[in-house]
Amino acid sequence: MDVHIGSQLTDLAPFEAAFTRIRELTRELRGDGHVIRRLDLGGGLGIPYTHSNETPPLPLEYGAMIRRVLGDLDVEVEIEPGRLIAGNAGILVAQVIYLKAGEGRDFLILDAAMNDLIRPAMYGAHHDIVPVRQPIPGVAQRPVDIVGPVCESGDPFARQRAMPPLAPGDLVAFRSAGAYGAVMASEYNTRPLTPEILVRGDHHAVIRPRPSFDEIINRDRLPAWLLDSREP
Repeated sequence: MDVHIGSQLTDLAPFEAAFTRIRELTRELRGDGHVIRRLDLGGGLGIPYTHSNETPPLPLEYGAMIRRVLGDLDVEVEIEPGRLIAGNAGILVAQVIYLKAGEGRDFLILDAAMNDLIRPAMYGAHHDIVPVRQPIPGVAQRPVDIVGPVCESGDPFARQRAMPPLAPGDLVAFRSAGAYGAVMASEYNTRPLTPEILVRGDHHAVIRPRPSFDEIINRDRLPAWLLDSREP
């Protein structure tokens, strides 16, 4: 039996209500002669993308609730790990390439774009964006639109986000970009995919290198029937 009530849930109450209903349904179906050995409980816990979010429950609390509600049903339980694990395991690092003063607003243009992290364009999703090098304590911040270099209306990452002074070449990090980040990336506008780097302590390794333009173009193949039809 499967259930999925949504993703990015940071409160146990909706889960408990759904699992209680599943408990009742399991007993009803077993009473009608159906054999139920496994329950797929769907997505796991969400994560806070902004500092204003409350701290989500811990996996131990989630597991304790499942055991309390379903523990006596004698079933195998499957749970998707949720972005509590994957989301906070990844960041996107981008470089400032240009500062543009506009009419009524300023723009911070990065070398990352909507093809690298499409969640803000697709969902209006929020990601904290912070300088990799910590600014001087107390330095004044100013609102800027943080955008990519792709000429698309969906390329802004954040509008009027307060940021410390940054210059071309400075690095910024998009926090909590590990879920629905690299897996939804594309090579739109022939932009090579961002390389993926695995970090553990003071060790790091490139686990997916950035492809070259030749590698991208050379994936295309002309079919034999088209080659044979070319005029001499």
